[in-house]
Amino acid sequence: MGRDFYKILGVDKTATDEELKKAYRKMALKYHPDKNKSPGAEEKFKEVAEAFETLSDKDKRAVFDRYGEEGLKAGGGSGGPSSSGGPGVYTFTTSSSGTDPFETFRHMFGDEDPFSSFFGSTRGGGMGGGRRQFFHMGGNGQERMDTDYDSPEYSMFGGMGGPRQARPARKRQDPAITKDLMVTLEEVLNGVTKRLKIKKSVVDEQGQSRKEEKVLTVEVKPGWKAGTKITFPKEGDQRPSSVPADIVFVIKDKPHPTYRRDGSDLHYKARISLKEALTGTTISVPLLEGGRQPITITDVIKPTTTKRIVGKGLPLPKEPGARGDMLIDFEITFPDHISDSCKAKIREAL
Repeated sequence: MGRDFYKILGVDKTATDEELKKAYRKMALKYHPDKNKSPGAEEKFKEVAEAFETLSDKDKRAVFDRYGEEGLKAGGGSGGPSSSGGPGVYTFTTSSSGTDPFETFRHMFGDEDPFSSFFGSTRGGGMGGGRRQFFHMGGNGQERMDTDYDSPEYSMFGGMGGPRQARPARKRQDPAITKDLMVTLEEVLNGVTKRLKIKKSVVDEQGQSRKEEKVLTVEVKPGWKAGTKITFPKEGDQRPSSVPADIVFVIKDKPHPTYRRDGSDLHYKARISLKEALTGTTISVPLLEGGRQPITITDVIKPTTTKRIVGKGLPLPKEPGARGDMLIDFEITFPDHISDSCKAKIREAL
C-alpha cells in the first residue's frame, strides 16, 4: 500500500502550499534530532521531509495522488536519464526521492535559530563572558551547534585555546524558474533543436550587476512525452546574497488540428455517415509523417468502435526505431429526416 504522506504531515488531500509548509515546520521542529532524542524521532524527521518534498512538487503530488508511493518508486513522474555539464547540457529530473531531510530543514528555516526557545543564550560561569550559540549545517548534512564566547581565549572544549569563529552562513539557492516549452507533434515525431534566449543579471569581479543575454539549447528527442523536464543548473539571476536559480523547461504539447496524443499513440477521428457505419466504407487516414493510408471497413461501426494502424504513432523514447499506434475513432453522422418508406425498409432489414 505504501505510506500516506498526507497523514504523515497531518493535512487533508486538499491542502494548499502554505498549509503544507506550516505542517512541515511544525512536524520538523517536533522531531528534529537536535531537540527530540526519543527512539525513532530521527526516522520520523526524515519521513516528514520526504512527505513534504513530494507533496510540495506538483508533478510528484499528481503521481502520488493517482498511484500512491508505489507509483513514485516505479518512476510514475515524467523525466528520464540524468546528465549534466556545461552550458546547454541538460539534466532530467526524476520522481525518485533522494531527500536530504537536513537540507529540506535548512531551506525552510534558513540560517535562523529555529530552536531559540529551547537553547536560548546564557551567561558563562567562571570565565565571566557571554555565550552565544550558532546553528549551521555540517559537511555531512547534519545540523551542528557551535558555541562562541566573548572571551577570545576560551575554547568550548575547556582550557585555553584559540578563538572560535562563527562559520559564514551558507547561501540559499533561489527557487527554480519553470517555463513551458511548447512542441508540435511533428517535432516530437522527428526531434528538434530549440534555442532559447534568456536575459539574466550577472555580477562581475567588482561586484557590479549587469544584464547579459545567453542562448540555451534544448535537444528535444523523438518521442519525448509532455511533462519531460530539462534543467539548466544555476542559470538564473546572480545575486551576492544567494545561489542562482535553476532554469527548468517543461515539455508541453501544442494542440494539433488533426490528432490527439495519448502517450506514444495518436488518435484520429474519422467522420462517417450512418449508412457507411452500417454497410461499410473505405476511409483515407492522414499520417503524421505525411501521406495517407486507406482503411477498408466491412463490419458494422458503432460509436465505441476503434480501428488501429500499428506503428504509425509517435516514437517510443526507450525503444529506438519503435513507434506507437494510430487509433481511429469514429464520429457517426445521423440524417435529419428519414421518409416513411425508408423507415419501413430499415425495419424490414433489421
